[in-house]
Amino acid sequence: MKFSESLRKNNDFKNVYNKGKSHSNKNLVMYVLENGSEKNRIGISVSKKVGNSVVRHHLKRLVRENYRLHEEMFNNGLDIVVIARVNAKDASFFDIKKALLHLGNLHGIINSVNERNVEQL
Repeated sequence: MKFSESLRKNNDFKNVYNKGKSHSNKNLVMYVLENGSEKNRIGISVSKKVGNSVVRHHLKRLVRENYRLHEEMFNNGLDIVVIARVNAKDASFFDIKKALLHLGNLHGIINSVNERNVEQL
């Protein structure tokens, strides 16, 4: 992730949960908050309800890789928290991709130049 960093601290996650806006679909929930910097910070959360550690880590890798491949499409200066829902454990790579880009469109954080690419996916 060349344009982004990871959210690591619990206070950062709480700040995004409390002050950010959220949208969801059947696989993911996304919270977004402006951070006032040039870089995005992304945090990924998967509850124990979703599955064991192997399943949770697999979902984190799917979300992280999909974000990495499409990060140039997202606006800069955002804190983004993505939460995987229980339905996501059966989702494929492309299901997660569609869900992530769908939520980016709902939040309005996808660059207008690249919106045509999102609609084709």
